[in-house]
Amino acid sequence: MEAAAGPYDRAKALSAFKLGDVTFYWITRACAISVLLILGGIIVSLIVGAWPAMREYGFAFLWTQRWAPSADPPVLGALGPIYGTLVTSVIAMMIAIPVGLGIAVFLTELCPIWLRRPIGLAVELLAGIPSIIYGMWGFFVLGPFLANTFQPFMIRLFDGVPFLGTLFAGPPSYLSLFNAALYGVGCTTWEVVRNVVIPYTRVGVIGGIMLALGRALGETMAVTFIIGNSFRISSSIFAPGTTISAAIASEFAESDGLHQSGLILLGLLLFVLTFFVLAAARLMLLRLEKKAGN
Repeated sequence: MEAAAGPYDRAKALSAFKLGDVTFYWITRACAISVLLILGGIIVSLIVGAWPAMREYGFAFLWTQRWAPSADPPVLGALGPIYGTLVTSVIAMMIAIPVGLGIAVFLTELCPIWLRRPIGLAVELLAGIPSIIYGMWGFFVLGPFLANTFQPFMIRLFDGVPFLGTLFAGPPSYLSLFNAALYGVGCTTWEVVRNVVIPYTRVGVIGGIMLALGRALGETMAVTFIIGNSFRISSSIFAPGTTISAAIASEFAESDGLHQSGLILLGLLLFVLTFFVLAAARLMLLRLEKKAGN
């Protein structure tokens, strides 16, 4: 009886394992398909909601600056929010890239071992703070400092340069062993960082930069607090402006009809812009990986 029960129990166990594998396969596949379905649903809902504005304004929506939803008939243009989104993203990247690279190089090459963990935890905490907190800090601290101290200083400094004067005017593992070998032959820290660390990690660095750019394009609350909510385009980086996400956050709750459709069309434009940025980043990373493999 025991000899006959052995093969039967083994077959039953193998059948249970197979059932578990099949179940796990279909669950994971359903999760992957659901992501595509949700993404497709978002795209379809954006197109359906934006269709009245697309039919009313056509491609002129992209280069019209005026935003007057209360006019009769309403006049809506996306040029101001698009311009503000691109400018704020460029400024954010000009600040974030040097600071981020500087922190990374300091932690990996210069920081004492006992200090690495506290600084790393501090950086992680900064990344976890809700963006609305940064917006409040910008509204109450950074904004007044820029308007009362930094902007007047920059205007006086570049007063004789026409373009710059206008710009600031306006209303207010193996790698560690490799590094050790380079230090051993007398290379400086700057030489190691410039010739080894950054070239060997360029794929990750560029990937992080492009992901940060995608985050900057869609940032809402921090920008809404301090940007000023003006749809006008100004040559001054200190002048009030708006972004696509800030415009949607500020006006969507009180919008209806063609005004609401125009805001949804802004959201569709932001979706397309972010998609192309991330797609370009992916293609760039694939080319870099292929080049590194060769």
